[in-house]
Amino acid sequence: MRRARLVTLMSALAATLLVGCGLVSSSGTFHDASLPGGERPLDGAKLVVTSKSFTEGVLLGKITATYLAAAGASVTDLTGAPGSASSRQAQLNGDADVLWEYTGTGWVNYHNETETIADPQELWQRVHDIEKRDYDLEWLAPANFNDTYAFAASTPTADRLGVRSLSDVAALPVADRTFCVDDEFFSRSDGFIPMLAKYGIPYNDPNGVPAGNVTRMDAGVVYTATAKSAPCHFGMVYTTDGRVKNLNLRVLDDDKKFFLPYSGTAVVRGTVIEANPQLRPLLGTISERLTDDLMQELNGRVDIDGEDPADVAYDWLKSENLIE
Repeated sequence: MRRARLVTLMSALAATLLVGCGLVSSSGTFHDASLPGGERPLDGAKLVVTSKSFTEGVLLGKITATYLAAAGASVTDLTGAPGSASSRQAQLNGDADVLWEYTGTGWVNYHNETETIADPQELWQRVHDIEKRDYDLEWLAPANFNDTYAFAASTPTADRLGVRSLSDVAALPVADRTFCVDDEFFSRSDGFIPMLAKYGIPYNDPNGVPAGNVTRMDAGVVYTATAKSAPCHFGMVYTTDGRVKNLNLRVLDDDKKFFLPYSGTAVVRGTVIEANPQLRPLLGTISERLTDDLMQELNGRVDIDGEDPADVAYDWLKSENLIE
């Protein structure tokens, strides 16, 4: 039987954190477990795990909280913080210890960099060095998934048109270059219009992508519209979204490397990892197992199947024989 651990958010300490940082927990629970063989490399450690509020962020937080508690740590679960700012600020303030971040977010949002670095390892290194120097935050080795922007088509449409990359899309007749995007991506300085220019099919150009070929809609609707190939053949997606797999969409290769990598990375406060060096291999054990396909599957179990993130996190760790 699985026993859910209730994190005592109403304690005086947690109340202080919540008031000071505006953090709220997604559910306040994760499942009790232990490492195989009963090892406890984090015995005595007290850690606060936070996350952003979207599905993938909460899942990564629950996986981390469950695994680190299984390793012996006393873990406070503050996953599901509203927006990016509150979880980030909590870590900067020293009120949260572990947070999953994205290299593209660190580069663009936190440091206002505009240079596009296509190589994921180089981008991670640049972000790692800035964050260590400026904030004493340790960006551990990145996971093997990249939650970035992409374009997708339904598999039948992609096969019919013979497209596997964005360069293939650019080579299609103008009438077939139809796109669904949300307003935010349409307007971004690193979004839709610059992407079209990169691939030589400028927006609002009769020989590129006429304005009438582009439909702007809510981001959630883009997935279903793309699956139906109406009113567009190609829709903007996030590469690890569960709907990609569920709706049988084919993600097209960004062969000219326009989109910045958003590699998932566990970030730990420098003083915390110095006091608990075992965190590095433990979090590395998680990171090395995470892929685009896996994150699509796990995200889909929450967003499509309606499962609780704490349950999905526990089940995955158990399936990998990381806990018992």
